[in-house]
Amino acid sequence: MMTDPIADMLTRIRNASRIERAVVDIPATALKKSIAQVLKDEGFILDYQLGKMAKPAQGQAEFQPDAAAKGSKATLRVFLKYGPEGEKVIRRLERASRPGRRLYRHYAKLEPVLDGLGIAILSTSRGVMSDRQARAQRVGGELLCTVW
Repeated sequence: MMTDPIADMLTRIRNASRIERAVVDIPATALKKSIAQVLKDEGFILDYQLGKMAKPAQGQAEFQPDAAAKGSKATLRVFLKYGPEGEKVIRRLERASRPGRRLYRHYAKLEPVLDGLGIAILSTSRGVMSDRQARAQRVGGELLCTVW
C-alpha cells in the first residue's frame, strides 16, 4: 500500500533522471498531472502525456496516449529534459509536505528556492502552481515539493 503518491512520483522521476532515461511512467492522478504541468511550464521537463498501458499477448506493456484516461489504469508518461551535453536539468527534487507533517506557507513567507534558480510547487485554493505564481497571485498553500 502506497501512503504518499506524490513522493512516489518524485522518486520515479529522480531515479529515471539518475540513469538518464528519456521517459518515465507514473500511475496518474489529477494532482500528479498538475505537478507535471508546473514542471513543464517552468522548463524542468520536456512534456508529459496521459494514457494507459496496454498489455499485448506477449512481450512488454505498451503505452497508448489517451487524454481521457481515468481510474487505476491511467498512466502519466513524463519526458525528461537534459542539457545539450547531457547534463541533468533536474538536479534535486525533494518532497516538502508529507502525510504525517503537512507544511503550509503564506505567500509572503515563500522564499525563492536557490536564489530563484529553483522552484517550490504549492497546492493552493486556485490549483497547483509554482512559488512565483503564488507570490504574483498573492495566495499561499501547501508546500508540496522543491525542484532545482
